[in-house]
Amino acid sequence: MLRTALRNVLAHKARLMMTALAVLLGVAFVAGTLIFSDTVSSAVKKASEKSLDGVAVSVQAEADNNTPDVGKDGKRTTLVDEKLADKVRALPGVQSVRRNANGTATVAGPDNVPLGHDWQNFATNFQPDKDGYDPRYPLLQGRGPAAGNEIALDEATAKASGRKIGDSVRLATDGPVLTKKLVGIVSTDDPQVTAGGSLTLFDTATAQKLFLHPGQFDELVIGAAPGADQQALTAKVREVLPKNRATATSGTELAAEQSEMVAHKNEALTQTLLTFAGIALFVGVFIIANTFTMLISQRSREIALMRAIGASRRQVVRSVLAEAALLGLISSAVGFALGIGLAVGLRAVLDATGAGFPDGPVVISPAAVLSALGVGVVVTVLAAWLPSRKAAKIAPVEALNTVEAPPALRSLVLRNSLGTVITGLGIATMCYVSTLKEADDLPIAMVGGMLTLTGVIILAPMLSRPLVSLAGVVTTRLFGISGKLAKENTLRNPRRTAATASALMIGLTLITGMTVVGNSAGQAMDKMTAQGLTADYKIGASSGLDPKLSQKVADVPGVEAAAPLRNTGFETPNSSMGLMGTDLSTIGKVTQLDFISGSLKGAGGNDIAVSQEMAKMKGWQTGDTLDATFYDKKKAKLKIVGIYADNQLLGDSIGATSLAAPHQLVPMVESLLVKAQDGPAEGLEKQIRHTLGDSPLLKVQDHADLRKENAASIETVLNVSYGLLGMAVIIAVVGVVNTLAMSVFERTREIGMLRAIGLARNGIKQMVRLESVVIALFGAGLGIAVGVFCSWATGNLVSQGLPAYELLLPWGRLALFVLIALVVGMLAALWPARRAARLNMLEAIGAQ
Repeated sequence: MLRTALRNVLAHKARLMMTALAVLLGVAFVAGTLIFSDTVSSAVKKASEKSLDGVAVSVQAEADNNTPDVGKDGKRTTLVDEKLADKVRALPGVQSVRRNANGTATVAGPDNVPLGHDWQNFATNFQPDKDGYDPRYPLLQGRGPAAGNEIALDEATAKASGRKIGDSVRLATDGPVLTKKLVGIVSTDDPQVTAGGSLTLFDTATAQKLFLHPGQFDELVIGAAPGADQQALTAKVREVLPKNRATATSGTELAAEQSEMVAHKNEALTQTLLTFAGIALFVGVFIIANTFTMLISQRSREIALMRAIGASRRQVVRSVLAEAALLGLISSAVGFALGIGLAVGLRAVLDATGAGFPDGPVVISPAAVLSALGVGVVVTVLAAWLPSRKAAKIAPVEALNTVEAPPALRSLVLRNSLGTVITGLGIATMCYVSTLKEADDLPIAMVGGMLTLTGVIILAPMLSRPLVSLAGVVTTRLFGISGKLAKENTLRNPRRTAATASALMIGLTLITGMTVVGNSAGQAMDKMTAQGLTADYKIGASSGLDPKLSQKVADVPGVEAAAPLRNTGFETPNSSMGLMGTDLSTIGKVTQLDFISGSLKGAGGNDIAVSQEMAKMKGWQTGDTLDATFYDKKKAKLKIVGIYADNQLLGDSIGATSLAAPHQLVPMVESLLVKAQDGPAEGLEKQIRHTLGDSPLLKVQDHADLRKENAASIETVLNVSYGLLGMAVIIAVVGVVNTLAMSVFERTREIGMLRAIGLARNGIKQMVRLESVVIALFGAGLGIAVGVFCSWATGNLVSQGLPAYELLLPWGRLALFVLIALVVGMLAALWPARRAARLNMLEAIGAQ
């Protein structure tokens, strides 16, 4: 029986090729994902370990921008200073102490475009030894910075900015724009920098002035003397640290923390890719099961003869499963090789989009090999299990009398009953989901969606009859006898038609669902962007705007009004809410501020206006007085002078700048709304930028820029999803090709008879093409319908994060999906139709 299984694989190479391709693509996706994850994790881990080379203990100052240690100047205050560094240096076992003053600095590139990413633009102090070299940052050109007007850059940043030794470089930290002289170019293996960030080095005094205070540091990096125990040294260091103001971590612990961080960072991407890989394999199951069902139907005589000469049912099952296992193993091996190329390509694509993964060799772990091969073989064997049982049940006499018996009516009745129950349960769950409003209820929506999709897949044979018959009316009228034959061929085996269409349906269900939700969310974000914003520009920066500079924008020629937004907050006995400080005399010119009651006329001092939602929630009315405690612990009595319609820009409440500014932990303007006298103009934008210091961190956005920024993330997710789900659609196309090719083989004699009674070759081609198109459109119709239904049901869950969300169908894209299904059907039929048309008439009639 094993020899028989091997012979069958070799004898039906052309028929099994498409099935092998479905397994191959799915396994390639799984293998590529695992190899990509292992490769990136290994590269980042090695880069992290290299960056920690020689670090025995790290002392970190405990202070950040949310603690009282931050002064009004926005700089941190720490207790890690020269005195503490001297104490640590005097401990036995300490060989060296490196004192770091860290922060962020963004370098302006060509056309003042900021380089790198804000949070990855690392800045620190250059610490030369007696020879003028810093071993942490080896010099490639020039020298290290030694004065306040000098900096050094990493090689990649210097190249991207187009700067050479001696050139002036514009950069921004948390303060005004700085211009420094480039005196050195260094190399670095810091993964934060090599992954798309930048490195700027100052002399120690300048770094402390920019980020801390004179004599203070963020970190002490301690090198151990030869033979010193790292854990014991860490314990000694902890004994001399100020309590609750600094922590000591061993180099081993730091490496473990970084490895865990890397794993967590890649976990979401890996899980996403594996989810799409699972979808691809799930789609492949339909093709594999369909293929083996058709193969067994075609080999029923052969199986009957084997049963007649003594083969048991168990041996027949084993033979089919052995054939499937062999096919899965071969396909998985090829798919794994393709997956290696996929992993390399994926890494290159992500690097091109700014991911900036560290360099490193491709890592192929035994777990990735076993997982990919195991998945391919297991999926193929499971998909062939039901067909193998069907093969074992073939009665020798019955099989010898007929090539293919129609499906038993009872089995279809049972299938339809089961499908109705599951579909009903899924629809009921999704209707319940439509009433839910919490994001935590998303798992319920996922279960409901899976039940609905599974139920429709089970009901697909029953649904195929009315829908295909309806399509047959059109094909018959337009194409005559070819159209009618295509309809009859499609309906001949509804199980096969349903299985083939279901593969395409799954992909289009997911694509449609994501498109509808993405389109609706994008429209909601556009509405929220424009809602209440009558200003021509919204200006902001990652580190906030200097309040003094912001006040000067109103005096720029061409500016009609400018309103700063300064954010803080306060607590009342029963609530916590935000307060937006602004210029109450101009805020009405830059936002649409509609009052339900009261107004801002004459408001000032401790007067505030609250949003309608907040007033309704707390039962407040105009004229009420609130006992407020601001976040800086200062108290005040606030009087409500008005209630305004909810405004996304202004939030819970608004008050005068003079009310909010004193309570900000770090004085800054979060954003500035500017109304131009004659609308947006390029010259005015440049003038505003110049007034605000031409910082590379500055963002001056008009309505179009805001919409583009809001839509960018959604479009990126959709495009990535289209690319990943495209794999499932490709596998579905393979399924259509496979089904048609094997259907043509089954109908060889029938096609010969059609040719004999006068149907031309073009008619045969047209018949097969129309059959393919009808199957593709059937799958597309079901997929789009289920996708739209699931999108509608999950609308409330999305609306909690986007109050303006409402279901809006992207009719253009839905029509494009139908068109794509039509093209898929036509392309999938090219080879089977050509093969059918080239059959020799007499040989076809004589075929058994």
